[in-house]
Amino acid sequence: VQLQASGGGLVQVGDSQRLSCAASGSTFSSGAMGWFRQAPGKEREFVAALRWSGHTYYADSVKGRFTISRDNAKNTVFLQMSSLRPEDTGVYYCAAAPRVILSEIRAPRAYDYWGQGTLVTVSS
Repeated sequence: VQLQASGGGLVQVGDSQRLSCAASGSTFSSGAMGWFRQAPGKEREFVAALRWSGHTYYADSVKGRFTISRDNAKNTVFLQMSSLRPEDTGVYYCAAAPRVILSEIRAPRAYDYWGQGTLVTVSS
């Protein structure tokens, strides 16, 4: 599975931005897709996840502002971000887990495949 993340860039506080993650290769129809982010000097943290059942999971810091969704026909997962804040700045990574333990869905170790990351910078 190859994952290609895109859509990052420089935005202003309060702006919206949509990230995309296109999957290719041996795609699958189980498990989960996730978004993580890593700010400079910090560990990679969970942002959102979408199970193939349709259930979604969000970090408390983005709940109500970010939405994860997918287009099955295009094998693409999206992260719609709104009301962006400076603390949302970081490299955003998409990840795929063909099989996932629900208790670990927020953990990077649960994901087998990772995209290269796309940088989002929120300027005040």
